[in-house]
Formats: sequence, structure tokens, C-alpha cells
Amino acid sequence: MIALTKDFELESTAGAHCSRSDLEQWRSDLHYDKSKYKMIKEIQKELPRIKSNISLAKYTTFKIGGPAQYFFIAKEKKDVIEAIKMAKKNGLPFFVLGEGSNLLVSDKGFNGLVIKFQVSNFKFQDPEVVAEAGTILEELVKGSMKRGLTGLEWAAGIPGTVGGAIRGNAAAFGNSIGDVIKEVEVAEITRVQPVRIRIFKNKDCKFSYRDSIFKKNPNLIILAVELQIEKGDKKKIKKEITKNLDYRKKNHPLNFPSAGSVFKNPPQFSAGFLIEKCGLKGKTIGQAQISKKHSNFIVNLGGAKAKDVKKLINLAKKKVKEKFGVELEEELEQLGF
Repeated sequence: MIALTKDFELESTAGAHCSRSDLEQWRSDLHYDKSKYKMIKEIQKELPRIKSNISLAKYTTFKIGGPAQYFFIAKEKKDVIEAIKMAKKNGLPFFVLGEGSNLLVSDKGFNGLVIKFQVSNFKFQDPEVVAEAGTILEELVKGSMKRGLTGLEWAAGIPGTVGGAIRGNAAAFGNSIGDVIKEVEVAEITRVQPVRIRIFKNKDCKFSYRDSIFKKNPNLIILAVELQIEKGDKKKIKKEITKNLDYRKKNHPLNFPSAGSVFKNPPQFSAGFLIEKCGLKGKTIGQAQISKKHSNFIVNLGGAKAKDVKKLINLAKKKVKEKFGVELEEELEQLGF
């Protein structure tokens, strides 16, 4: 038996069988365990609701991924700010999580703090809408439809939060979230002070295809947004939403967990078309599969591992490059790799 309470106990129980280097290593481990325990207590004091070793699989639409070392649910904007400050103070890597709808988490999980932004709060000030970053995009679409406001019909059926949609400039049917953004409230992490609140106007967000300044700069954390939408015909809005939802049901593999489109569409091409032409539709590794319905989706058939998804991603990139000379770029965000 190895006792880890005091040095003399460790020596007396293991001394006859262990070398001096082993004992020194155990002492080092003991010191590390005590330091880690002290840090955990400090973290719990600052964030009482924090949890440890929480599986992230259930917090992503892919249903894949290992545990977060620390996990905290933010119920309002100030919770996010306090969690970021605590992480910076303790030298902890952190990641702000929405609905996990465009995310692949490593099987090993994430060695740091995951801040789950669980605030679905929005207010209409016709024709504008103010929404916190954790607001579910689908709820915003439904709310807009009920008030006869047009500009978000394209987003019907897209999983995720408003913050995530802004970060990746979510788009469909020729429209994008960037088209309706008036301004974004951001927590900026700086060297001078842990967090500084800033307002970004639309032009400051640098929206482009599946991209924004927030995606390029991890020190910019989206807190809230003001959207500019317009009054419209409620019947036409509902009809457009129904049409978009029907399209998704017909063309997307909604019967299996996934993270949506894996790759950005290269110029003048559809990523799904290129992957399919490489004969990879339905290709399966473990329980991960390039969808038989849409080749730019990788689906979890049940119990898929992140490592198998990564193998399919790399295979698709390799085959498309060999056959068409096109470099596929991932749209999917990856955590813990």
C-alpha cells in the first residue's frame, strides 16, 4: 500500500521496495495533489456552482466527447464575466459553450473550465431585438414569426445559440446572421484588465463566409446582440419558415446526432458534392459515418468516438485534395485536441 498523507508514511510502507527516485517522484506527486486541492477549494469559493469532471457529450449535438476538468453554468451575463475572471486569475484555459451544435470534443475532454452560457433571454423593441448570447436561435425565429417580423426565416431549424451563430456567421438560403446585426456586446480579455466590455458595430464584426472577428480572436467573448429586423407579412413569414424546415428534413440527416456541416463550401463547389464524388458517402469508421443523406455531414450512429470522426475528416480532405486539387477547410470547431 502507498499512503499519501505524510512523507514518513510513504517511506515506511514503500521504502523496502522503492528506489530513491521513486520516492522523490511520489513526494512531487503529493505536493502537486495538495496544490491542486487548494486551487479547487479557491475556485469553488469564487464560483460555488462549479462542478468537476463533467462529461461534455451530453452538452453537444454530436453526443461525443470526454469530460471537462471544470464545468460552470452561467445563468446571466455577469456569471460569464466572473467565470472568465476566475479562470484568468488561476491560469485555467477556458471555453465558452453555447448549445454545442458545431463542435467536436476530444475523447479526452478539455483540461480547463467550460462555461456553459445557458441564458435564453431576448426582448423585442420592434423592429429591433435585443438578445443575450445564450438565446436559442430557434426560439428567436419563432418569436419573430409570432410578431410578424421578417429577417430570420432562413435560420429556422438551425440548432445553436445566437452567440454561436454570430461567431460563425451562420447562414442559409443566401442569408446570414451578419445581415441583421446592428451591434454586439463583447467581453474582451486584455493583459491590462481581466475583462473589458466593448460594443462592436456591424462593420467592426468583419463578417465573411462562416467567419467573423469573434472567431478569429478568442479573446472576444460575445455577451449580447442587437438585431435589426423588419415588419413583414405574418402569413408569408410562416410559409417561408415551413418551406425551409421541410428542406432540412428532406436533405439533412436529422435522425442521427451530428454537428451540422463539417466543411465550408469551397469557391464554386459544394463540399458535400466533392466528398460524394470521391465515393465516401456512407463511409463508416467505428460508429461515425459520412452521412448517406448528405456527405458534408458526419453522423453518430451510436457511441461514436471523436477519434473516428477525425479519421473521417482527414480521409475526406485527403481524397478531395487528390481527386480535385481542392483543400477542404473545416467549419466544425474542435475542442481538447
